[in-house]
Parts: sequence; C-alpha cells; structure tokens
Amino acid sequence: MKRPLLLAALLLLVTGCGTEAGSSGDDTGDARWQPRPGVAWQWQLTGRIDTSVDVPVYDIDGFDQPGSVVDTLHKKDRKVICYLSTGAYEDWRPDADKFPKSVIGRSNGWEGESWLDIRRTDVLEPLMAARFDMCRKKGFDAVEPDNMDGYKNRTGFKLTAADQLRYNRLIAKLAHDRGMAVGLKNDLDQIPQLVKDFDFAVNEQCAQYDECGDNTPFIKADKAVFHVEYELPTKRFCAESRKLKLSSMLKKYELGVWREAC
Repeated sequence: MKRPLLLAALLLLVTGCGTEAGSSGDDTGDARWQPRPGVAWQWQLTGRIDTSVDVPVYDIDGFDQPGSVVDTLHKKDRKVICYLSTGAYEDWRPDADKFPKSVIGRSNGWEGESWLDIRRTDVLEPLMAARFDMCRKKGFDAVEPDNMDGYKNRTGFKLTAADQLRYNRLIAKLAHDRGMAVGLKNDLDQIPQLVKDFDFAVNEQCAQYDECGDNTPFIKADKAVFHVEYELPTKRFCAESRKLKLSSMLKKYELGVWREAC
C-alpha cells in the first residue's frame, strides 16, 4: 500500500471510532442530536435541578425550568430533553386556558390531568407548536412528549390506533421542524410503525410488566431507550437491561433528584 493511502486509512480509522463511554452519544454528522443505546441519563421533573449528576443526558420539565438551567447543563457538556405533556391537559400550566373544553376528556389518573382529543389537530397543533417553540427558545436539544398512548385508555373519546399514529407523527414533525430530537413515550404496541419517526424512546416500568423486549426495534435502529422502574429493585431488572442495551434506572414516582442506575 502506498504511503498516502496508508495515512488516509489510518485517519479514517481514528475519526471513525465510536463515542467514548459516558459521552452523550452524539452523531456529529447529523444536525439533530441522536442518543445511542446505553447512554446514561437523569430524569428530574420536581424540585430544584441538581446539575451535578455525572451523566451525559438530562430530562427536565420544559415549563418549570428556565433557559439558564439548560445553559448550565450545556456548559457541563450535557444534552437536555424538554419534558412536555402532549396527549393530556394539565390545569396548572400557563397556557391551560387556551385549551377549549371540547378537547378535554377523562382524567388520566393524575391530579389536574385529563386526556386530550388528539383527533382535533386543528386545535392542538398550534398549541403544541407554541410549546415546542418554548423548548427551542430555551435551548433544549430534544423533547419528551408524554401521554402518547391515549387510544389504549379510557379518554372519553373514541380514539383509534390510526388516530394515535397520525398524532404521534405530527408531534415528531413539530420537534424535527425545530431542529430538536424527539422521543416516543411508552406506546409499545406502535413502536414498529413509529421507530423511524422518533429519535429515541422513553419507557416506564417495562420490566415490571415484562415488556422490555418490545423496545428492541429502537435498539436495533441504534437509538437509545431511556427506561425507569419505580417498584422493582435494580437486581430485578438491571441484568436484562444491560443485555437489551437499555438506559435503565430506578426512580421514585415524584421524579426528584434521587436515582439508582444500573
């Protein structure tokens, strides 16, 4: 092999190496962040954000946290996900009065929250677009849209699987149009149809319900699955999580600072 070709090959070998352990899992060739399987994370939706947790990815509330918190995390080389509820109404949010009663359904089991009529994209799309604009303005790298499986629940509306697919793809497009990544929250049954539309997944309690294998399409697509359990000790799920390459940890239901990672 001639020397110039040898040097070029060595250069490709060096630059082609994967991200180091503990990195944010970026693919720097893409404009949009793409977290990779197994990347560690922190999910904190209540209390003052503890920015000292040594993980590459944070998931925090988009309304409650100011851009200064996002900036602080970015200075620590963290990627930051904007938590929003896109499938349920929350009566305490600052834009709550913009949701007409006609799109607000049954309670989803959490105080102050009710399912939304996701068929009414004429009403919901501009409201969600405004929320995503807020995330982008604050500097978030991605969005975690919650309550994305209303069609499987008693919402007060006759939602179908097709309605859910249409709405979830709309939510993904709103994030992508703003340069942000987006995760599919739960909605396990529709992962095969939606894995190409989303950049990662967020799952709650798949180990408790023996469903973690359903996330495999994301892992096979080299996309992270951010997973939490609330009721099982880590010894009950971490071995399987490592085998499946999930980003798993134990949290308390209030989603404060405390975490026990696999």
